Amino acid sequence: MRIRNHPIIDFKKRKEIPFRFQKKTLVGEEGDTIASALHASGVKILTRSYTYDSPRGFFCGIGKCSSCLMRVNGIPNVRTCIAPLTPGICVEMQEKLAQLPDAEFKKKPKKTLEVDILVVGAGPAGLSAAIEGAQQGAQVLIVDENQRLGGQLIKQTHKFFGSKNERAGTRGIDIAAQLETDLRTFEKEKKVTVMTDATVIGYYESKNLHRFGVIQRMNYESILYDVRCKNVVLATGAMENMLLFPGNDLPGVYGAGAVQTLMNVYGVKPGNKVLMVGAGNVGLIVSYQLLQAGIAVDRVVEAAPTIGGYHVHAAKLRRCGVPIQTSHSIKEVYGDDHVEGAVVVKLDSNWKPIPGTEEEVKCDTICLAVGLTPSTRLLSQIGAVLEFIPEAGGYVALHDASMRTSVKGVYVAGDASGIEEASTAMIEGKIAGLAAAVSLGFKQNKKLLSHYQKELDQLRAGPFGEKPRIAKQKIAHLAEEPHVHV
Repeated sequence: MRIRNHPIIDFKKRKEIPFRFQKKTLVGEEGDTIASALHASGVKILTRSYTYDSPRGFFCGIGKCSSCLMRVNGIPNVRTCIAPLTPGICVEMQEKLAQLPDAEFKKKPKKTLEVDILVVGAGPAGLSAAIEGAQQGAQVLIVDENQRLGGQLIKQTHKFFGSKNERAGTRGIDIAAQLETDLRTFEKEKKVTVMTDATVIGYYESKNLHRFGVIQRMNYESILYDVRCKNVVLATGAMENMLLFPGNDLPGVYGAGAVQTLMNVYGVKPGNKVLMVGAGNVGLIVSYQLLQAGIAVDRVVEAAPTIGGYHVHAAKLRRCGVPIQTSHSIKEVYGDDHVEGAVVVKLDSNWKPIPGTEEEVKCDTICLAVGLTPSTRLLSQIGAVLEFIPEAGGYVALHDASMRTSVKGVYVAGDASGIEEASTAMIEGKIAGLAAAVSLGFKQNKKLLSHYQKELDQLRAGPFGEKPRIAKQKIAHLAEEPHVHV
């Protein structure tokens, strides 16, 4: 299941890491998560559903769902898709309800941190916000749940579109490396504190400052931080959408981001033959990346009557012999304990299945590229005004042109503010980081803020920018209503 030959990424064999799973010794590689190591060893079933005892496997790859919860060193409900593989750990499946912990929890003193700006999320928006805030002279803390910085960028092997300012012609993986290099420079200068494998667990009352609880995990022990900040930028990203069909929870059904995570981050094949659902940019790009990794793509099905992504991506797939079927969708997936095949069906003009058009597809992997939903739970707890904006992907926090929400000192950026491309997320991060710093009295660079906003307008110009344009117009209109106070 390991990918060794790849045209872009060098997946050399790494140091072996032995660990225990269900009383057997397995071997992963340095840099793996528990779930990626299990997957590479052929273990597809990670949990079972409580009601029907249905097998479930790797789905989101970013710690947002419950499909990978397992018991690790006696600790229940560990999100193994983001938990690091370490030598000798003991991993067990949880039967139905998790048992009470039998691990020893050493009580450690709470630590208090006070900074000018807290940035939650180290994807393209969060990294850009932290760098921009530090450049203006603010003291910044950036927190992310994952082991590596970069968010979705570390999975993107394709070259970005746009202008030179948006790093056009550069691969996402290289942009992530550049942003991390810039951030680490500020870290060396003591202007930025970087906290990975850490989760913001809640927002708490405080008289003058914003107050958050942050748990940082180290070798399966936790440290609690009481973080006080003057301003916060929430760049929490988004979650994969799911489709309703029989068999949608079988191991072998993945979100597109999870496929990219396994394949482009850990060098593990999600399967051998893939049915891709969704012909937007994500579905088309991930399909081509699967081919680059030596994995067969049977076809791409798209419920809409037209392809939603850039035609250059669709043309690359077609040149490789991959058919794209519009007005088609997935009807069901079948298999005993993993995906063995699927049934696709043609849709009429009312999006209803046409009887008699069913076609069976033999495959072991279903990849769902059917959109994202902004992650707004922390924004909701803080009390930011949220509104449902379909063009933004769901509920989003209302914000102004400086990315400030209805709560003073709280800013939002990237997919958490509305689903868009990574290029726009980086610019929104810059705007949020700059505005957060300027509001605290650091460098008053209003011309730079105006420059970034013009860059955003240019990126959203054209037919493919219509949906985010409409979304931001609706957000701006609602943010101006008297009861919102943005």
